[in-house]
Amino acid sequence: MSDFKKTVQQTFSSASANYVTSQLHAKGEDLRLLVAELEHNKYERLLDIATGAGHVSLAAAPHVNEVTAMDLTKEMLGTAEAFITKNGFENVSYVEGDAEKLDFPNSSYDVAVCRIAAHHFERPDQFLEGAHRVIQTGGSLYILDNTAPENDDWDEFYNTVEKKRDPSHFRAWKKSEWVQMVERAGFTVERVQRFTKTFLFTDWCDRLDVPNETRKELTDLLLASSDDHKQKFNIITKRDELHSFAGESILLHAVKN
Repeated sequence: MSDFKKTVQQTFSSASANYVTSQLHAKGEDLRLLVAELEHNKYERLLDIATGAGHVSLAAAPHVNEVTAMDLTKEMLGTAEAFITKNGFENVSYVEGDAEKLDFPNSSYDVAVCRIAAHHFERPDQFLEGAHRVIQTGGSLYILDNTAPENDDWDEFYNTVEKKRDPSHFRAWKKSEWVQMVERAGFTVERVQRFTKTFLFTDWCDRLDVPNETRKELTDLLLASSDDHKQKFNIITKRDELHSFAGESILLHAVKN
């Protein structure tokens, strides 16, 4: 296992419970639209890649016959299992595993989902190659994740902010980069939908127990940014304190050729 993957495990092993109650993870227009897709398409077997606290698996469980919730971090997987079981669903199985080395038989799922996780992957190409292998021909892949703007300067700024807050953040990719990578892996992109995402600064830091020194560095970085950045990322202060900023996310739906 790479040092970076160990960092991912360390980060989420201590913060897993915080993600159950995180409103950015538990709710959202992206999750609502995903559920609508699952209801409409009547999938049989769903693989939830990097399940985190299990919100996708919980939302999917009423609409598919079988769900496999997979995560790299044992503690996070345990949190997801407790959360989903408490809500009364028994059609979910739990597997500790690496998103870049999917250890499942060929064509064993008709749909795979990865939500708010792929920005932690060192090798998204390996994740996509594995997803293509385990999904049946004609099956679907849904990627829901934070993305960087197409403008290179805004891209660098956003990823710098994310990395300073979270050492397990690898890269938020541009929308165009995701389309290229997904199609290069053998999928056809059916649609990409963009969402605005508001990060409440205190909540965003509390979720990972960010140290006060780092919070100050983040505050200084955001507040000292250019007017262009302040406008693009909608950086808001209240009572002279940093309140929130905005990013973006996507729902990308692709089909295996």
